[in-house]
Amino acid sequence: MLQGKTALITGGATGIGRAIALKLAQEGVNIAINYSRSREDAEQTSEEIKKLNVACRIYQANVAKDQEIREAVNAVVQDFGQLDILVNSAGMTHFVEHADLEGMKDEYWDEIFSVNVKGLFNTCRAAAEALKKQKGCIVNITSIAGLTGLGSSIAYSASKAAAISVNKSLARVLAPEVRVNSVAPGVVLTRWVSGKEDHITRMAEGTPLQKVCTPEDVAEVAYSLIAHAGFVTGQTWVVDGGNFI
Repeated sequence: MLQGKTALITGGATGIGRAIALKLAQEGVNIAINYSRSREDAEQTSEEIKKLNVACRIYQANVAKDQEIREAVNAVVQDFGQLDILVNSAGMTHFVEHADLEGMKDEYWDEIFSVNVKGLFNTCRAAAEALKKQKGCIVNITSIAGLTGLGSSIAYSASKAAAISVNKSLARVLAPEVRVNSVAPGVVLTRWVSGKEDHITRMAEGTPLQKVCTPEDVAEVAYSLIAHAGFVTGQTWVVDGGNFI
């Protein structure tokens, strides 16, 4: 079903983005990886994807900067001839305890919202026309933090709530040609939680499934939205092992 299509994945060099890129590549999708600073990781992921007999290229752009991501999207369309799938996985945070109100600095708010909200919107806007031509789809990686108000910082939780709202708005304005959905994981085993073993253990014990989400768990749900959920748009699918029920 997806053989020969092209997907652009922001933040595709590492973590959740990387897992989604590999999953789609296994299904015959050509992959464009966007990265901001992780060039070495992007190159390594690209080489792994090429072993799956699909095309893969990497594109440097800060999604928070409109012109940069527009140029990257245009380059993807020129190089691959089309754009069918967009996955917004680029994200950032600052770890600040919620009770530490003074620690939630102005610059942290600006940096988090620039990437997690404005960057998501910038990329969707840049890719909209190309996706409409292909009757494509968008998957935005949000977070359970946007629904619970919990997370790495108050600003991060607020940014993910805003991203979920943007997801709904875009689903309306890009319909009927483009479906737009989001995946909201709980804590995911990525480098973001490296060294936080106690936190990981507590989160696992708090879920009915008694485990913490992996990037591959998120990738499976993202793939389902892309390949099989043809009558689903504007939705947020929670992937947290049942912790939110």
